[in-house]
Amino acid sequence: MAIQKRSYQASDLLRVGDFLARHYLPHNRDGNWLQPAWDYMHSHPWLDENALHHIAIWEEDGVMVAVAHYESRLGEAFFEVHPHYTHLKSDMLSHAEEHFVGTSDGGRPYLNVYINDFDTAFEALAKERGYKPGDEHHRPLSEMPVPDPFPDSNLPEGFSLQSLADENDLQKINRVLHRGFNHPGEAPEGDLPGRVKMQSHPHFRKDLTIVVKAPNGDFATFCGLWYVPENRYGYVEPMATDPDFRRLGLGKAALLEGVRRCRDLGAESIYVGSTQPFYQALGFEHLYTSRPWAKPDPGMA
Repeated sequence: MAIQKRSYQASDLLRVGDFLARHYLPHNRDGNWLQPAWDYMHSHPWLDENALHHIAIWEEDGVMVAVAHYESRLGEAFFEVHPHYTHLKSDMLSHAEEHFVGTSDGGRPYLNVYINDFDTAFEALAKERGYKPGDEHHRPLSEMPVPDPFPDSNLPEGFSLQSLADENDLQKINRVLHRGFNHPGEAPEGDLPGRVKMQSHPHFRKDLTIVVKAPNGDFATFCGLWYVPENRYGYVEPMATDPDFRRLGLGKAALLEGVRRCRDLGAESIYVGSTQPFYQALGFEHLYTSRPWAKPDPGMA
């Protein structure tokens, strides 16, 4: 039966996640998104849900073999593919050019096509289409084996570790994520529905979402962990520390607590989309980077 392309539907949310888990290779050698990245995308407040129908799925005999999608909004393109169907990438790129072009604040059309830096065949295809690699918005992936023996971590006096299963205070969550990602001022009340959405995915686990509670009762650090039992790995997203409480070892303590809980569930490794020195000091090693490719006339094949 011929391969068929169809539009994404709401019922595909878990099916795509299962596809990513099913074709995962150790150290993410498959190059596809990790399942939690897909899950987090759909629970993120910035997701443009009105454009989800632009996502395309390729199937053979009703079995999913490839997915082309954006992350937050149109203007970006990502490609997940079964290892035996990489020949579809030309068609997938054409779909992105037709359906994923965004418009900048200045009214200029743009499309950032993300390609893993080891995928030389896809890079060659992009070059043929007039694309060139960009210098910004790179997306690295790093991995750490679960430590053995497991390291100790100490908190300053008055601070404590807990999870959202212990206290799920949306106001405190909103404040630490707002300030932790260096947004100015206090967290807007209007962000609270987005914090609710962040906990809406079926794979979200409060017991793996670790916070450090400060002596004044505020959350000083937030560290989200996702666990994929089929592949025995954990994934860090998101993680942030309030600027008032940085350089106290809180981030390390929160992350290690989340890793310990994932280890107890069977995790053998942990991934994070970063190469920051903080993660490298804990033992994360860079695997590869997905780089944005663009051309002056996006949408023109």
